[in-house]
Formats: sequence, C-alpha cells, structure tokens
Amino acid sequence: MTAVAGMNFSVDAWDPGYGSSMEAEELARSGAEVELEVEVPAAEWAPIDPSPVSPPDAVLFVDGVRRIDARVWIDDPAGTNSASIGLCASYAAGVVCCCDGRAHVVANDVRRGLFTVAAEAEGIRTSAGEFQAFRATAKDDKPLAVVLSSAVQEQLAETELKTAHDAREAIAGHVGRDLLVVDGPLSGRTHLPRAVGFIKSHQTTYLPGELNAMVGRLDAHQRTPVFLMGTTWVRHSWYLRLPSVGGPPWAGVVRVEAAPHLGRAEVAELANLTQSVLGRFASVEYKDSRAPQNLYPIAGLERDLRHRLGDQQFVHRALRVAAAR
Repeated sequence: MTAVAGMNFSVDAWDPGYGSSMEAEELARSGAEVELEVEVPAAEWAPIDPSPVSPPDAVLFVDGVRRIDARVWIDDPAGTNSASIGLCASYAAGVVCCCDGRAHVVANDVRRGLFTVAAEAEGIRTSAGEFQAFRATAKDDKPLAVVLSSAVQEQLAETELKTAHDAREAIAGHVGRDLLVVDGPLSGRTHLPRAVGFIKSHQTTYLPGELNAMVGRLDAHQRTPVFLMGTTWVRHSWYLRLPSVGGPPWAGVVRVEAAPHLGRAEVAELANLTQSVLGRFASVEYKDSRAPQNLYPIAGLERDLRHRLGDQQFVHRALRVAAAR
C-alpha cells in the first residue's frame, strides 16, 4: 500500500464556540468604497513597523454584554385572542481604565428592558428590577426576532456611549491623555475624541486581492497603512497583528477603526499608537480561548458585567411571579 504524504495544516486557536476569527466560509468581497491612499500611495503599500510614540496616561476599554432572560407574550387588550411576542433582556455596559500599572472599572450601567412591537406594552416591575418597555417597529423585510434583537443591540450601544462619557468624567481629575478602545465597530461613536473601534473577527474583505494577501504576512505589531472605507457609514481603518503563537495566516489579526474626520497626520498618529498599546494587552491561548484578540481588560470587563446582570434563573423566576400577579 502506497503511503500518502502528510497534510500540512494549522489549527485556529480561537474557540469554535464563537465561530472563527476569520469566517472563511462566509468571507465575501465587500461593496464598500475604499480609498487606499490616505497614508501612502497604493503602489507603496507595505507592512508598517512600530514607531516610537508617547504612550497615553491611560487606556480605557469599553464593552457591553446582553442576555435574553425570557420570551413573553403580550395579550391584546381588545380581547381578540391574539398576542404579540416580546423579549425580556438584561444588558450592561462598562469601562475599565488601565493606568499606573493597574486596571480598575471606572463606570458601569446595568439595565433591563422589554422589547416588542406591541403598542400596548408597559414596563414590567419585578423583584429583580424593572424591565423598561421599548417599542420596536415591525419590518416586512426582516423577521420579528431580528427586529427585536436589533432593538436590544441599539439600547446596548446607547448605554455603552453614555458609560464612555461617564468614565472620562470620572478619570478627568487624575489622568491626562487617554486612548478609548471600543470593543466592536465605532459606528455611532465617531465623535468621541481619541477613540478607536476594535474588530476581533472578520467576515468581509475590504482590500484588493494583493493587498488583502499582505495582511496575512504581517508580523507581530506590524500594521497596514490606513485606508478610508464607506458602507452605511464612513470610517478610517487599518489591520494590525497582535503577538500570537502562530497558526493560520490571519491568526492574531484585528481591524481597527477611527473617525472619518481625522486628518492624515492625526489618523496615522492614532494608528501608530495602537501598534504600541494594544499588543501589551493581548491574551494568550492557555488563558483565553479567543486569544490573542480578546484583550485581557475586555475579557475581565465582560466577566464583571455578566456578574452584574445577576443570576438568570432568579431573573426568569421573578418575571414568572410578575406575570402571575
């Protein structure tokens, strides 16, 4: 029997329970308009090494978590024997400040809400807190479950924005220059000063083929030049490789976003700063199943916020008691 040569392959360290850090089966060329010559001419694109920068006095990490506690049915008060579905959700946002060699939570906000398209919906008071009513608008082109889930996400995004403002007010007295890192896209928060969005996984490719291939050849702490991209909103962006133990070509690669109104020198300075700062917080595989992209401050903040949401069984029971009243 003829021996078959062994297959060369690599294993993505990213926990498959979260999908993949790069969804190869879904990766599609984006229809976004991309301007490549923000920082350098397109013909001069090459990996950019870290450069000396003045570090910020503090790095603020913003994140939010959400949880569906129960699905409820809201009866029609007109007595038509019909009911509308709703989602009872708990969500929280917080900010952790890394300064003076330590990390501490400087702001958090925990909320509960009832999300439904029912016009007659009212808030639900429970022993676990009040679920404020939010009325969404049904859409013909989207399933109701998607509409309600989007409504939860919108409220979480608003909470994250408020929490970021609160955090900066809280540290104003003891911290000078800071960098604000938002876990996820910067959409709706581009007006925040010294802020970047941190994209951990990839479902779409925005660069032309030869430049997209260059991303997979980045060394640790290297980044691509800055480019400007427009989809439903416009932002600057660049790819950065965090230190990692190897693996697939895009292992450890993140995409960073910045506001579109920044000038060339300002956005390049911000990109250089992320090269110097973000790699310090990269997680390692034996400690985090989403290493290295799930930065330590973000992972710790997620755990803290999920704890603040309270026990899900207790909250579910409180909703059942409220429904029986």
